[in-house]
Amino acid sequence: MTVKQLLLVLGCLALSLSSVNGQMESPGLKNSGRGHSFSKEESLQLMGNRFLTFASVVRVNQIETSRTEVRGVDESAVHSPREARIFREAIEKAWPGARMTWAFSWLALQDERPNYRELRELIVSYHKKYGDEITFIPGAYFSPMYNSREQTNRDLHEGLQMVSEMVGNGYRPLAVIGGFLSAENLRYLSEEEGIHVSQGTIWSQYAVDNGDGEGSIAYPYYPSTEHFNKPAQGEADLIDCVNLDGWTVDYLNARYPGARRIDGVNCGSRMGVGPIETVIRLGTELGVRQMLATTSTHFDKGFDLNGFAWVTSIWELSLVEARKLWPGYQGRNGMEGLDIWLSEIRRRWPDAKAITHGEFGMLWREHFKSNDELDYRFVHRGSGICGSEPELEIRWFMNKDFRMATLRDWIAQTPEKVIDFTRYDLKAEEPGDPEPGKPIRNWSLMNRLNQKGTRPQDVPVKIETLYPEEQEMIKKRYPVLFEEGHPLRIK
Repeated sequence: MTVKQLLLVLGCLALSLSSVNGQMESPGLKNSGRGHSFSKEESLQLMGNRFLTFASVVRVNQIETSRTEVRGVDESAVHSPREARIFREAIEKAWPGARMTWAFSWLALQDERPNYRELRELIVSYHKKYGDEITFIPGAYFSPMYNSREQTNRDLHEGLQMVSEMVGNGYRPLAVIGGFLSAENLRYLSEEEGIHVSQGTIWSQYAVDNGDGEGSIAYPYYPSTEHFNKPAQGEADLIDCVNLDGWTVDYLNARYPGARRIDGVNCGSRMGVGPIETVIRLGTELGVRQMLATTSTHFDKGFDLNGFAWVTSIWELSLVEARKLWPGYQGRNGMEGLDIWLSEIRRRWPDAKAITHGEFGMLWREHFKSNDELDYRFVHRGSGICGSEPELEIRWFMNKDFRMATLRDWIAQTPEKVIDFTRYDLKAEEPGDPEPGKPIRNWSLMNRLNQKGTRPQDVPVKIETLYPEEQEMIKKRYPVLFEEGHPLRIK
């Protein structure tokens, strides 16, 4: 199937929706006047809008566990201005005016080979041309797993300095990309570096890559000083650094740890809008269908439920030609799928905004001054792709006090059962600092009941079998779930 044919099929299947415009202006977003700001013409507010945040990571090795130690493949052969031009021009073609975030690793900022020098210069030109954000990523997603908190803070400080020097003119990013960052690192960013937005959690990640961080809520929140996955419970434990997820994922497929082999396909639990689990692993047609199904969960029903919608993804720059390094990529790089996905978002939701991580996080921070008003709700029915069973419907409820997921067969109309009930009113504690050569993989926050089903207690239950105080917690937030005859009642 050609790209044009696929777009035609998608167009026939799509439901065209018009977005709701905000009715009040928000002041321009600034970081000491040195980062990108909204002009009067593009002033935005959080509510009433759909947002896409898109980032790319520029690195040397697949995982840079510290300033001097690396793991995985050397990717320097596929990091050059050529790959960056292919990538950035594809985004501009599919979504004119889109802004994105570029995150450089420690080694990528210091590498003096011609390809990295020219690559840094080119991406600085994209900041000037498109308004892209340029920032730092410590430890290539897994800094807390390998480094002490103090070391990560030093890396953040010096890495951000290198970014500022690279861009020049007093530039300072509004956000950092972290993969995972501990509560102490987030506090440091806020109080010492004056940065109030971080991509510092990866929602539902468990048994994937080099670190586990299951347990947070999926949309932005102020983290607690106790644990980066825990929303702050009050002013005393609030870290003023908005914590953002890294990849929007399919809520049904995300129930499983790691990946499942289905019909000969490795169906990763992070399947959603990321490229590896979709257009690279599944191919363009099936991959784009999954990416749009995940996007629709947020831009359609999620928008109605929450008053705004957000989809986010990170496509490492190496992916443009990683097929040269990884035979398992089957010669695919996902660029065709990226073009179709972005073009179709523009067609279905023409008022959606593609802005940087820093801009989005600061919009959220402007609207929410604490976690008290957070009430995120999502409903997702399976796409029929990989582990996203078409007969299943999952509902998520996420707030400061807890997150809860229920599951049912919506075709057979089976009763809903609770598959996740994570309490945030309970004490939480992060692991200690890892010792050299002894990484600490698991930074998850799991207590009462967890969706992954990895512990004996993680068995789906009827809501009435939860402890009485837990039922009261739920009833306080969502009384309709207990009302006899109400269409939203958990039956």
